Amino acid sequence: MWDTLLESWKSLLEPLHDPVALAIPAFALFLVIEWAAARKLEDHPDRADGRAHPATGGYRGVDARTSVLLGAVSIATSAFWKVLALIGYSAIWVYLAPWHLSPSAWYTWVILLLGIDALYYAYHRIAHRVRVIWATHQAHHSSEYFNFSTALRQKWNNSGEIIMWLPLPFLGIPPWMIFVGFSVSLVYQFFVHTERVGKLWRPIEFIFNTPSHHRVHHGSDAEYLDRNYGGILIVWDRIFGSFAAETHRPTYGLTTPVGTYNIWTLQTREYAAIARDWKASTSWRNRGGYVFGPPGWSPKAELTSPESTTH
Repeated sequence: MWDTLLESWKSLLEPLHDPVALAIPAFALFLVIEWAAARKLEDHPDRADGRAHPATGGYRGVDARTSVLLGAVSIATSAFWKVLALIGYSAIWVYLAPWHLSPSAWYTWVILLLGIDALYYAYHRIAHRVRVIWATHQAHHSSEYFNFSTALRQKWNNSGEIIMWLPLPFLGIPPWMIFVGFSVSLVYQFFVHTERVGKLWRPIEFIFNTPSHHRVHHGSDAEYLDRNYGGILIVWDRIFGSFAAETHRPTYGLTTPVGTYNIWTLQTREYAAIARDWKASTSWRNRGGYVFGPPGWSPKAELTSPESTTH
């Protein structure tokens, strides 16, 4: 087992095995190009609440810096979670997997990428419907802008994803491949965070997650909430009934704006809100609802609107 751990750890640390590490220069280049194209854009005060509405493809310096800082910290925090995952995945792969798939076989990579994408869809959907997991994800949705910097606004708590990937080592996929597969997904998803690309060729829009589909996912409009969870493929949303087409430009951000650019507050605010609701609750049933119910759940909301949400 230790030989397997060491081999997997070496693969995890080697930058040439990590598509995200390879893609960082491309991320920076595309971000700068998009920012330069947006320099003359202004925020337009055309929202009903009187707040400035970000121009299409626009950037705001403090917002972009916040996203980059959140992403930078997430590199360190994700390394911690990957260490834990590597130990667990290696033990499962060595002792419990009924077979070991070869990384040199093409079908291993097909199984890996389809498995990663299907499990990502499942986790992503849960993350929007279970408040304690939404707490890990909501910072990514907190920006009222939608551009390449938004893609960097990542979570610091990856525990849910780590648990969701557990079936993959059971299937005999080498642990290091799991991290490579998810990195491929992250690289792909970076490029769907833009308003500079319209709708693509219809077959592509039907099969793959595209900028148009992901704009819907980041919309706080009622018709766009809890839609388009797919990572690389959008077919999961079509199959499981969570797909929505882009019919108008979304209003980005949370339904209740956070009003801060403090990265610690952005990552912890929902945990703090859960703790307050727990403390104020008078029954264990309600406490369970505040933790494991959908975002925005309350005893009153349960009686009046089961689909109530605050994200």
